[in-house]
Amino acid sequence: MMNRISKLLTAAALAAMLSGCAASEPVITGLPPTQVTASGETQPVGTNRADAADDPAIWIDPANPNRALIVATDKKAGLHVYDLTGKDITFTQAGLVNNVDVAGNIIVASDRNDGVNAHLAVFRLDADKPAIVALGRAAAGTGEAYGLCLKKTAPGEPITAALIVKDGTVRVGTLTVDGTPSFAIEWEYKIPTQSEGCVFDGDTLYVGEENAGVWELKPNGKTATARMVAPVDNQRLVADVEGLATIDHKGQRYLLVSSQGDNAYAVFKLPSMDYVGRFAVAAGAFGATSETDGIEAVAGNFGAAWPDGLFLAQDGDNGAQAQNFKLVRWDQIAAALGL
Repeated sequence: MMNRISKLLTAAALAAMLSGCAASEPVITGLPPTQVTASGETQPVGTNRADAADDPAIWIDPANPNRALIVATDKKAGLHVYDLTGKDITFTQAGLVNNVDVAGNIIVASDRNDGVNAHLAVFRLDADKPAIVALGRAAAGTGEAYGLCLKKTAPGEPITAALIVKDGTVRVGTLTVDGTPSFAIEWEYKIPTQSEGCVFDGDTLYVGEENAGVWELKPNGKTATARMVAPVDNQRLVADVEGLATIDHKGQRYLLVSSQGDNAYAVFKLPSMDYVGRFAVAAGAFGATSETDGIEAVAGNFGAAWPDGLFLAQDGDNGAQAQNFKLVRWDQIAAALGL
């Protein structure tokens, strides 16, 4: 009798275990990425034990194109500026700032301090001190500010900004920073679901819809012509689609996309969107990257450590320390992908 009861209990336990396994989500990985390792990392952001580091941008000294600094968000506290050794050289409190980009010495971040009405937080970088000077906030319509990117323009030209509201609403317009900052919306487009990462390629805007893929938006009057150019297919991209960046290499422009779901980065040619390959930042002297939100990339010679540019990636798991950003030599990525 005891043996029969024991067998029944064992069977019930096994059924429960199988049921639990069936209910859990399968681990999805895309095409095998080539492996590179980081050559540097920033000091951790100030907010520990939280999802805090989010998005990096790169400032290049207009008087010295071989000098660069990293501007990055602690989305629960404010903005850090790091040198290329990863040293934290200045910080300014700004509350809930999510994505960040730079145009000349102007820093712009998506401001989430008001979850009902979106704003752009505007700052000036004084790189000689160094210091970040707050210039004010520009109203940007209703909704929670989330993604943010700036169009690359020549010095003195108006600043074109794209704000991505968390529900997928894209607003593109001119940001004025003289006096009280203001944002004049020129066109708007609604992507179906939550979106964040974005990057300009000329007038074309690429936006990452987290669960769906990368959209190409071309302005068309007060709205945009839109098409999905890189869907989540569990091969090239695994949801969530997060940070986007572009870089020039040997006369060719590339789009880089954070495939957060499997800790990899997909690379596409622009403007064709031909798929090139995938890479991952593996464990090395500075650790691997995982759960990456924001990314950035820039070509150029920034000294012996970065002779052909660099790639930056937010690292969602920095071990016992707070989150940070990993730096990878671009020439190593290009070689790994055969570019």
